[in-house]
Amino acid sequence: MDAFFASVEQRDNPEYKGKPIAVGGLSSRGVVAAASYEARKYGVYSAMPSKTAKKKCPFIIFVRPRFDVYKQVSKQIMEIFLEYTDLVEPLSLDEAFLDVTTHKKGKPSATLIAKEIKERIKNETGLTASAGVSTNKFLAKIASDYKKPDGLFLIKPEEAEKFVEELPIEKFFGVGKVTAQKMHKLNITLGKDLKKLSEYELIKKFGKQGAYFYNICRAIDNREVKPDRLRKSVGAENTFETDISNINEIESELINIAETLFKRIEKVKLYGKTITIKIKFSDFKIITRSKTVGFEINSFESLKNSSLDLLRNENLENTAIRLIGISVSNFSIINSNFPIQLTFDF
Repeated sequence: MDAFFASVEQRDNPEYKGKPIAVGGLSSRGVVAAASYEARKYGVYSAMPSKTAKKKCPFIIFVRPRFDVYKQVSKQIMEIFLEYTDLVEPLSLDEAFLDVTTHKKGKPSATLIAKEIKERIKNETGLTASAGVSTNKFLAKIASDYKKPDGLFLIKPEEAEKFVEELPIEKFFGVGKVTAQKMHKLNITLGKDLKKLSEYELIKKFGKQGAYFYNICRAIDNREVKPDRLRKSVGAENTFETDISNINEIESELINIAETLFKRIEKVKLYGKTITIKIKFSDFKIITRSKTVGFEINSFESLKNSSLDLLRNENLENTAIRLIGISVSNFSIINSNFPIQLTFDF
């Protein structure tokens, strides 16, 4: 989907159409969850601090998120996908892989299927989507970003390797900002530069990701589209308006977060045995501490007490804390069919 959260807000609020908007919070610790294309022209992007967005675009309009609405629209779009194939692998609320090798509509090509799905989404939701068509996940993902917004781009099998050779490594799916910087230091700027290194050299420099890089720079990606992506953890966190340092206040905030998390656990009915707390300090240093218990964490009291035990093992005297998070994992039974979009606390 194109600028999904922001596009939904522009659809539902005509006064926002054609204007730079950001879905997110305008507090001192607010973060942009999504930016309209009008805002992106000024350099505003998702995950950017709201203060930075305001500096880049002083007249930007901030809109509070409505995640229930976004989830409903996402469900509507996923139902359209499932009319064409059962092999749908959601990546988030606004993105999915579809394997149409065998499909339900009798269309002679994947490109025609993508075109029809785009038209269906436009007609039924009033929103635009961009589609990438190719022979594997990596290429399809690259293609989907190539002609945004409202794009449709095909990478043909015979053109795939040459296309990847000329692709800047920043555009490689799976290459983040830190990895891109590391590659630049090694004089790797395009796919063809990556291709010069052996698999052994790439693994030595980038660990297990090296084997993945070795293949994708040759347009090889054998991963299947998996319709049942299993959820591995449930979490909640909060970034504070101002740093906190009083131990009683820290424990109180931890308990509040545990309450939020337990509501989410009850909603998805996933009870784990491993609990992890995350603490981000005022200097942005992050620590995580985990422990595994011999029982399912299926009550608020056990979640709260386990979280407090982990917290109290740390010496937090005279420290300023910016964020606290708690997550539960190591589920006995995993039954979630769809991934949950990560959201920001505003």
